[in-house]
Amino acid sequence: MRFAFLLAFVFCLHAQNKPRARDLGVPFEGAAGPLNAITDVPGVEVGHRTIISGETVRTGVTAVWPRGKRSSDPVFGGFFSQNGNGDMTGTHWLAESGFLDGPVLITNTHSVGVVRDAFLAWLVKNHRQPGTNTFAGGFYTYPIVAETYDGFLNDINGFHVKPADVDSALDSAASGRVAEGNVGGGTGMVCYGFKGGIGTASRKISGGYTVGALVQCNCGSRRQLRIGGLPVGAEIDAPQPRASLQQPYREDVGSIIIVVATDAPLLPHQTQRLARRATMGLARTGATSGNGSGDIFIAFSTGNPNVAAAKAPVNVSMMPNDAINPVFEGVVQAVEEAIINAMVGADTLKGNNGNTVTALPHEKLREVLRKYNRLQ
Repeated sequence: MRFAFLLAFVFCLHAQNKPRARDLGVPFEGAAGPLNAITDVPGVEVGHRTIISGETVRTGVTAVWPRGKRSSDPVFGGFFSQNGNGDMTGTHWLAESGFLDGPVLITNTHSVGVVRDAFLAWLVKNHRQPGTNTFAGGFYTYPIVAETYDGFLNDINGFHVKPADVDSALDSAASGRVAEGNVGGGTGMVCYGFKGGIGTASRKISGGYTVGALVQCNCGSRRQLRIGGLPVGAEIDAPQPRASLQQPYREDVGSIIIVVATDAPLLPHQTQRLARRATMGLARTGATSGNGSGDIFIAFSTGNPNVAAAKAPVNVSMMPNDAINPVFEGVVQAVEEAIINAMVGADTLKGNNGNTVTALPHEKLREVLRKYNRLQ
């Protein structure tokens, strides 16, 4: 136990000392929040459980709590499926009710079920109830669990994510800096032919509001990658993994989950509009959402607290549609930077069947930016 704690402590220090995309001189638009993370949105907490064992296990769970793990107050939310070759559970009730009731959990494709069930068990074990669909002596709810496929680096059919791992991600969630790269649900992911994973970013917008994004990126092919508008994937000569060597025509077989948060007061249909704008941030990095890619996005607003608990008509606050453009812009900018942060923050990783995925080489990235006079 002491060794495990020490290992976690060393990993945390390593994550905090890693450069991020801006540190390498990557140019981005917009003003980032103090942490340049989804946790710049007040109340948002993020937790990871990273599972690395032996030569084959490279996976995990990430939890995003909209109002923190101690709150059971739902937020207005919406989702958008850019390409549906993936899964995000609980979205029928989200679309019907307009409420995101609980955390957003992200894991690997074959662990969605255990993560969903584990969150329900977590509620029971902690004597907690959701903010909707409760009644005397009980409740029912529909957890939001999303996935991307990590089977190139992880023994995905070994079903290594256990309920205790979900508990760890939920209970460890905190505000402050968010670890990026090979962490949580992003541990075994590949993005644009380089090591991918978890990334985050934020933007300060007019009115004193903040927009934040967190991604689990596992999408795209090397030739598509664009950073700062430049064809970085084509410019960098580095070992390239092929998750489908026997089927080279299937270039884009990954996925990306994007979580967007804001404290701007938005109604459910407006948060759905935010989720759609995540597509544009993704496109800036070169993705075309290929047939094999599950690109599913969810957005929420932490404005309008305690609305779900109302028993009578209640007044809510709404940003006018004519004033929402800065929020849209913040989403696009934060999503773009979060994806690049995920890649910059990742480390080269060897995993299942001896497969190795190389991290985005920082100095070569700087060389490309310098070549095109884009180095900040």
